Amino acid sequence: MGPTPMQIDDRDLEIVSDEMAAVFRGKTPAERLRVAFRLWKSTWLMLERLLRSQHPDWDDLTVKAEVVKRMSHGTG
Repeated sequence: MGPTPMQIDDRDLEIVSDEMAAVFRGKTPAERLRVAFRLWKSTWLMLERLLRSQHPDWDDLTVKAEVVKRMSHGTG
C-alpha cells in the first residue's frame, strides 16, 4: 500500500501542499521572490480595503499605519 495523501486542515493556512511545493521547487529563486512579493502586496491591498470598509472615518494615514502594524506583526 502506498503513502496516504497529506491531510490538510483548512484552518492551517501555513501548510503547503506537496503539489504546490513541487511547483515552487521548479521555479528559480527570482521567480519565487516575485511570487512572495505579489502575495505580500495582495495581502497589503486586501487589508487596506478591509480596514477602510470597517473604519470609514479613518484618514489615509491612520489606515496605512494600521496596515503597517498588522503586516509587521505589531512591531511597526
